[in-house]
Amino acid sequence: MSVFSRARDIFAANMTEMLDRAEDPSRMIRMIILEMEETLVEVRASAARLIADHKDMQRQQRRLDELQESWTEKAELALSKNREDLAKAALIERQKAADMADALKAEMGGLNETLKGYEADIAKLQGKLREARARQNSIANRYESAVTRAKARELMNGNRAEDAFSRFDLLERRADFAEGRADALGMTGPKSLEEEIAELKASDKVDAELEALKAALAAKGK
Repeated sequence: MSVFSRARDIFAANMTEMLDRAEDPSRMIRMIILEMEETLVEVRASAARLIADHKDMQRQQRRLDELQESWTEKAELALSKNREDLAKAALIERQKAADMADALKAEMGGLNETLKGYEADIAKLQGKLREARARQNSIANRYESAVTRAKARELMNGNRAEDAFSRFDLLERRADFAEGRADALGMTGPKSLEEEIAELKASDKVDAELEALKAALAAKGK
């Protein structure tokens, strides 16, 4: 089973929990991207360990090849000295080294296939990560726009709009009351009896002064 498939299963298993946990989709996207980045780091670390193992196996392979050559030379030397028993023993040791080399080659073959799988997984994860980052801003903007529209519709169609207009009506009534009070302060009521008599007296005085002024002018003209 590929690492990418396991990572995909992890995302699917955690998606419901992440949706419940994240009220803001942009925050949820950041969490997904973070988890993808962490998974990519883990996959690369595993691939690095396999590459190190592969290099170690290559060194072992070279040593086993050298060991087979060495036992071959020893077997030839033993035969040249008419020691078939020693030559046979050397050939047995060479066969052991050959068997180990064959087993190591098979193991390296499986390791190479695993490394190819890691390489494909890393490429897929990188592609998904680029896609998630490219869509992050778009989804965040769409979410903010949707939230704004929802608030506007709630304000216009819900109880909040009625409450707002009720407050407007209350403020208008208060303004009417203030204006009425100001107008009332500027009004004058009916004159009292004393005020009317005082005005008559003042009028008589003015009339007397006017007649005196006329008489003075007439005398002066004569």
